[in-house]
Amino acid sequence: MVPSFVTMKRLVTGLAIAAITAYAAAMVWLVSQETNLVFRAHRPLGDLRPALPFEEVRIDAETGAQPAWIVRATASSPGASDTRPWVIYFHGNDANIASRLNILHYEQLAKLGLNVIAPEYRGFAGLHGTPSEEGLAHDARAAYDYLRHQLRVEPRRIVIYGWSLGSAVAVTLASQADEGAVVLEGAPASIVDIGAQRYPFFPIRWLIRNPFESIVRISSVGSPLLFLHSPEDTIVPIAEGRRLFAAAAPPKQFVEVSGGHVYASEKDPRFFPAIRAFLHGVQLIP
Repeated sequence: MVPSFVTMKRLVTGLAIAAITAYAAAMVWLVSQETNLVFRAHRPLGDLRPALPFEEVRIDAETGAQPAWIVRATASSPGASDTRPWVIYFHGNDANIASRLNILHYEQLAKLGLNVIAPEYRGFAGLHGTPSEEGLAHDARAAYDYLRHQLRVEPRRIVIYGWSLGSAVAVTLASQADEGAVVLEGAPASIVDIGAQRYPFFPIRWLIRNPFESIVRISSVGSPLLFLHSPEDTIVPIAEGRRLFAAAAPPKQFVEVSGGHVYASEKDPRFFPAIRAFLHGVQLIP
């Protein structure tokens, strides 16, 4: 029997309703999962610790005292201990201050003659709170204020360093504070733009609550900038880093490194020498 027009109309209407319902359900899922997708803050602290001497301090933040690790410049590194610069190090998502590659950064930076403070974010590593763009900005500012007010570090001796999502945190802080230099590793120009590329069939810009649009803030950073990015980066494509670099005010430098988004600091022997050369060029280290 040939289906009647009414039957066909009902079938098409039913399919349309099912498609709309599925699409709406997918959008609801994306909204509900945004915090997990953006921050991936579930990793426990674990047992790894720096091989170099370090201390844990508590810094004031909106949700209470947040932990931060301090690794001081090694005794064999150049420069007088009381004048060495400080790096505020902001890690990326799916990590915490005790992640292996973050610890590698602390130790290598300390060997360059830099003191390092690495604050943990709210909601990460089992800490109280839910991570958000605004919350991470508060935690970043708390680390900066700790250096300024507790340790009496002058702004010109502060280097703000961000890796991946942490680079967006770094740009936000650097656009509002005074510092001597900024280093951005694997930096996205805009998290909302990356989200729109990954989910092209959804109105991500309308849905996302944590856009992390560094591209909007980078021109307000007034200190020298170093960008480190790998052409093999499949998580934050190098085009994102170059777009952010183009929007930044000089003086600025872009260095291509190998190793992808995660392993450049470990695999590329030019990585830390590039940081050293940059900081030497801006007269922060000898």
